[in-house]
Amino acid sequence: MDRRYYMTDAEALTHGRIPVKLLGDNGEVFYELAQEMCDQIAANNAAGGRTVFIVPVGPVGQYPIFVRLVRERRLSLKDCWFINMDEYLADERHPVGTEDRLSFRGFMDRNVYGRIPDELNIPREHRIFPDPQDLGAVQRLIEEFDGVDIAFGGIGITGHLAFNEPEDVPVDEFAGRETRVLRISRETRTINAVGDLGGAVDAMPDYAVTIGMRQILGARKIRLAVFRDWHRAVIRRAVFDEPSALFPVTLAQMHPDAMIYVNENAARRPFR
Repeated sequence: MDRRYYMTDAEALTHGRIPVKLLGDNGEVFYELAQEMCDQIAANNAAGGRTVFIVPVGPVGQYPIFVRLVRERRLSLKDCWFINMDEYLADERHPVGTEDRLSFRGFMDRNVYGRIPDELNIPREHRIFPDPQDLGAVQRLIEEFDGVDIAFGGIGITGHLAFNEPEDVPVDEFAGRETRVLRISRETRTINAVGDLGGAVDAMPDYAVTIGMRQILGARKIRLAVFRDWHRAVIRRAVFDEPSALFPVTLAQMHPDAMIYVNENAARRPFR
């Protein structure tokens, strides 16, 4: 019997190698992310500094709350840089068009940047995506800005962060992975097709450009959110497995300030 999957919720949440914060429903998880985004920006603004985030498109429930809080607080994003984790590719060199329903750039334009008043909004040149034709650009920017404040994200079915799929390589080698183009695993394409395309796996892109584990692990803080049914097993592997490139999120155990936000659903035992 694999004890990880039969432990009580309390055992799983208090004895793992990554701190876990149990929240209620999805809304509480998303509010926590949005609140942390706004609080960090406000603190940096007050100190006269810039804010640099790594941000995902998945999870996305935090963005409507973030937009509302920015508008309500009149929070200036003029000194913010948002570095998106990844993007689907139409081929090995070109992102899908922004009009494509799968486009992360299109999502951010429509649902984040397009909903914030101009006088508060992130300047267009501060909205960064990894570029399949200039893979070093993100790291150069991070070094210019002396690091990333917070890397936000979710955890994929294979334990991947961004599109850093499992590899059978030493941990140190995987932790140093840079921004790159890669072929998306069959498991990831399948689960994403269920969520985004009604199960049309054949219509999912084969390739993505992704920031590397180096960029994620190099952030001063890592904040991850899990809330789906299949996250019940993923979260337990994340906090109990030994660090391994075969389940990438386990490398967050080596980070000094990582946290996973979990709703009640994802905290339940996979097996009863």
